Amino acid sequence: MNPIKTGSFIKELRKEKGLTQEQLAEKFNVSRRTVSRWETGRNLPDLDLLIEMADDFSVDLRELLDGERRIEKMNKELEETVLKAADYSNEAKKKFSRRMHGLFIAGLCASVLYLLLCFADHSDNFLGGFCQGVQLGMMIIGIIITSKHTAKIRAFKSRLWQRMKGSQQP
Repeated sequence: MNPIKTGSFIKELRKEKGLTQEQLAEKFNVSRRTVSRWETGRNLPDLDLLIEMADDFSVDLRELLDGERRIEKMNKELEETVLKAADYSNEAKKKFSRRMHGLFIAGLCASVLYLLLCFADHSDNFLGGFCQGVQLGMMIIGIIITSKHTAKIRAFKSRLWQRMKGSQQP
């Protein structure tokens, strides 16, 4: 607790209410000089007076002791948290996008290789079948990911994974 900060906050709250030091002193049955000492940070009110002041000024006792409003501080903390979450979300999207581009390139390469094998009349061998499989797999993955059912599939996969983990535990 910083007495100077608390004192300046008391002064700020007093001015917000439009009170003079004398009026505040009368309200809490102390001298004007005592109020002046509170506001300069040379002295602090007793705990019972701090509780009364917090009640009178409609602030939390912690705010009065800290010398600042929590709402503003909480808003800044909330903003920082939201920004961190947004950064995390953007990173996840970038990672997902890189994976998708990699899968697209793999499918494209498999398509080109299969076309070359078809032109060379060698598409009936293992490599041709593998390229067809990769093409089909990439198409299915692309359709699933771009469809609105992706969330349902992920939820099903998660539930299935949890069941498998649960059944493996003794």
